[in-house]
Order: sequence, then C-alpha cells, then structure tokens
Amino acid sequence: MKKFVCAVVLAMTAACLQSIAYGADSKAADAAGASAAPGSCEDRAVGKDGKKLAGAAKNSFMKKCEADAKPACEDKAVDKNGKKLAGAAKTSFMKKCEADAAKAK
Repeated sequence: MKKFVCAVVLAMTAACLQSIAYGADSKAADAAGASAAPGSCEDRAVGKDGKKLAGAAKNSFMKKCEADAKPACEDKAVDKNGKKLAGAAKTSFMKKCEADAAKAK
C-alpha cells in the first residue's frame, strides 16, 4: 500500500512540475505573440458547414482527437530524475495528461 501511495504522489508531483513548466512556456509564447489554444475536442467537433457534429461523426472525431494526445503524453511521462514512469504512477499521469491535452487542443 505504501508503494502505491508513493507512486501516486510521484505521478501527481510530476504532473504539477509539468504544469508549472507548461505555464512558463505558455507565458513565454504569449509574450512572443503566439495565439491561444483553439479549445477542447468538444469545442472543435464542428463540421465543414460550421454546425456541431452529432452521433457517429462526433464519436469518431472525439476518439481521434483524444487519441492524438497519447504520444505526447508518453514522452512526458518521466519523474523528476528523468526516468520513465511505470505502473500506477504512469497510469495516473497518462490519464490526467490525456484529459488535459484533449481539453487544451
């Protein structure tokens, strides 16, 4: 149980450190004149005609949008020493990272 708690705390610490680093990067990008992220997958689920997608088209779009976040999160799944996360820590980190990436895209 102690190992599990430590793994979860480690994953949360890694996520916090990455969000701090991301915040600094986004502030630097904003200072350089970069535009903000266009919104979540839900917000971007719009057809060519400008209407919101529904049914199978929306499901397909959402699945692809969320899947696009996975490779980027795999690369970020490291602890403070640069070692790749494993087990519960990685699972926890990946779940949060993918959810955040889907919202930010």
